[in-house]
Amino acid sequence: MKYWYRLLFIYLSLIATSSQAMQPLPIIEDKTQYKTETIWSDIKIPWGMVQLPNGKMLATERSGKLWLLTEGKPSIEITGLPKIHVNGQGGLLDIALHPDFAKNQLIFFTYSSKNATGSNTALMRAKLDIKNNQLVEQKNLYLATGNSNKGQHYGSRIAITNEFIYFSIGDRGQRDKNPQNLSLDGGKIYRLNLDGSITTSNPFYQQANAKKAIYSYGHRNPQGLINLPERNQVWSHEHGPRGGDEVNLIGSGKNYGWPVIGYGVNYIGTNYTDITEKNGMEQPKLYWDPSIAPSGMAYISSNKYPQWQGKILLGSMKFGHLVLLELNNESVVKQTKLLVDIGRVRNVIQGSDGYIYVGIDGKGILRLIP
Repeated sequence: MKYWYRLLFIYLSLIATSSQAMQPLPIIEDKTQYKTETIWSDIKIPWGMVQLPNGKMLATERSGKLWLLTEGKPSIEITGLPKIHVNGQGGLLDIALHPDFAKNQLIFFTYSSKNATGSNTALMRAKLDIKNNQLVEQKNLYLATGNSNKGQHYGSRIAITNEFIYFSIGDRGQRDKNPQNLSLDGGKIYRLNLDGSITTSNPFYQQANAKKAIYSYGHRNPQGLINLPERNQVWSHEHGPRGGDEVNLIGSGKNYGWPVIGYGVNYIGTNYTDITEKNGMEQPKLYWDPSIAPSGMAYISSNKYPQWQGKILLGSMKFGHLVLLELNNESVVKQTKLLVDIGRVRNVIQGSDGYIYVGIDGKGILRLIP
């Protein structure tokens, strides 16, 4: 009799484990008819966006253009960019302001840089000469090595704190080579000092042969990265293959498992792994199956949207809506679908004016009306 009880216990445990793996946090739909207004319609793929203190917007076009946008006026192209390799998912990517931008006019941006062996993601700092609409004093802060000719998984998002620059680089389509190898770039989130130097407090700074700028590893293709100053936390999301997009709370030196563990399958339906957990590898705080193709990420602190304060907003390229995440300490406890069928969401930010701006492929940049 005890034997059958034991078999029943094992069977029920397997069902529970399987059920847990196949049922991510349910998503609730908010059917409120929120209004948006199109502010700039002539930008085709608004990859990166950041609002200046004066209300103007800097926006990157993946095709290699940087635009200065003023409401009600023609867009102005900012010159002085480095040579950008537009290759599949690569091009001109994310953009962020230095914390002391009002004083030093410094910006950071990521882009795909090419040489004889292929291309990879680079991080550059430059000064914005607003009078002449150009970038000056350009300085490459990080150029990933181990180039690839593949056109996928460049990353790349930037998050800025008062001390550090965090930025992501995807696995560059080399999943079995880069993400788990600390001596190689790709499939990582990095941390630098604001001047571009590598902080000695990075987790692998003292480790021989490791890339000293690495902050976390085992990532696939992170296209969301934010700092939550009130919580002293860094959050990210990344694309899985078919199923298994993830939201992660990023910790120093932690391994997020790609491609050893995961909740998805290959695009053709075959398995890339048979396990979803392993000692020493982090579990996602949330995963999506099917994939939503997440892109862009914003922490809402504005009093213009009091019902969303303290929550995270991100976009879905695949399903064309926004997702609102409610946090409890280090957990995601609720997700809500907003603005269904708004379009292929490339980015979402909270501007310096407190408004939420949404970048939609083929539509431009929209402002969400409170």
